[in-house]
Amino acid sequence: MPHTPVPSQSASTVDTASAPAAVQSVPSPVTESDTPLTLLPLLPPGMNETVVRVPVGTTGKTLETTVFKPEGSGPFPVVVFNHGKEPIDPREQLRARPLAFAREFVRRGYLVVVPNREGFAGSDGTYTETPCDITGIGEQQAVDVAATVDWLHTQPDADTSRVLVAGASQGGLATIAYGMHPATGVRGLINFSGGLRQALCDSWQQSLVAAFTHFGTRAPLPSLWLYGDNDQNWPIDLARRLRDGYRDSGGQVAFVDFGAYKDNAHRLVGDRDGVAIWWPAVDRFLVSIGMPDTVCERTPAVHRPAPSHFAALDDVDAVPYLDEEGRNGYRTFLTRYPSRAFAISSVGAWSWAEGGDDPIAVALDNCQRNSETRCQLYAIDDAVVWHSPNERSEHH
Repeated sequence: MPHTPVPSQSASTVDTASAPAAVQSVPSPVTESDTPLTLLPLLPPGMNETVVRVPVGTTGKTLETTVFKPEGSGPFPVVVFNHGKEPIDPREQLRARPLAFAREFVRRGYLVVVPNREGFAGSDGTYTETPCDITGIGEQQAVDVAATVDWLHTQPDADTSRVLVAGASQGGLATIAYGMHPATGVRGLINFSGGLRQALCDSWQQSLVAAFTHFGTRAPLPSLWLYGDNDQNWPIDLARRLRDGYRDSGGQVAFVDFGAYKDNAHRLVGDRDGVAIWWPAVDRFLVSIGMPDTVCERTPAVHRPAPSHFAALDDVDAVPYLDEEGRNGYRTFLTRYPSRAFAISSVGAWSWAEGGDDPIAVALDNCQRNSETRCQLYAIDDAVVWHSPNERSEHH
């Protein structure tokens, strides 16, 4: 399949504004782990990201699929990551790019393959969802997971004897459903807050428990499940019911309750900040199933301006250039969790970003889209980093 190079960029949540307007979203860097990392080669820019089309059997349909790859020719162990479903038309979802997740695996020598299932983003087909039949939905979603794993056998850089399948939210449901009929070479499953909440089904919780119970009746692979206490999609007690149903019907599951995460545990795997929470359990799981966990490439250092002490962080009136809408945007920024960044320009454009993979880049990029002059950072996390033009000129 042809590989189309993709420019490096950050995914994030955004609230934007043009000369007066707003932006939200994205996460921040995580500290490097163990070993003498300074001696390791740098992670390739953009993690060699490409977009390919993965065929779905003989249907003629193809899946828009993101691939992240280490340096070298392989063959590499593989992790297939299955995305979740946002509360919008699936066709309007952006192509899945789990940067924080992919980075941790690419730097350990993995090929990371991220299919957009049928009807999502730029994939062919139509997403269909039958009310109160989460079992059937999971099994249908698993067809695309299976097609992706089958496609790996056509790729010389994929080591199909060492494959891991993971997913978040509805992608976690698809992952566990796929585990009923895994291909040879798939060694384990990872479920991040997996499930499906159906607004049109009053008994969706019972349907969800029934689905995971069914998936456990034929579950030859070990699985790791990670759920949090303040998940806004499903309470931890429901997650435990899913685990119990799966385990009691024969499934192999290691369950991790990682507690509360920011304002919503459901966002854990999408945040770079979340890596420090989920990686230790994933690391242990990889070792237990004979998959590699050694860091092979180091991540570039992220430049973070030092505090400028220009003003107190919560001094809304001190932020230059903003109109009242912009000041309200800054007030909203102050309510968000680190990692977070707020950017401004001299013509009144502004943007804030929080969580995701790189809030600094996202805030600057979204601000710049609406500004004729260069956007600059005003605040990062809990510190003001802005220098007034006079102060900057004095430093030069």
